Amino acid sequence: MNTLFFRVAASLCFLAVALGAFGAHALKATLQTNGMVGVWDKAVLYHFVHAIVLFALALHPDVVSRAVSYFFFSGIILFSGSLYLLALTNVRWLGAITPIGGLCFLIGWAWLVFAPPK
Repeated sequence: MNTLFFRVAASLCFLAVALGAFGAHALKATLQTNGMVGVWDKAVLYHFVHAIVLFALALHPDVVSRAVSYFFFSGIILFSGSLYLLALTNVRWLGAITPIGGLCFLIGWAWLVFAPPK
């Protein structure tokens, strides 16, 4: 098991739950005013799913899982991070960053399809 990746995954899951709750309660009015509740929810969903996958990858400490972990981590930062910021600020150009994070997710999943961990 890769302890560092395991702790990063745990931290990211904690953050996903916290941001989900924060969005549902403290930010509810702001997100509704901006029409961004769905954007926030999508950010939390993709953040949480990929953080959980990082847990599984932490249990397979090999070169493939390490590389895939970096792509998923980058995807969380770029995809979910840009959506969080977009939902909070309503600055539309942030949406241009989101597909880069989505591409990171796709690369990670494709990598697992073609080179599964040993």
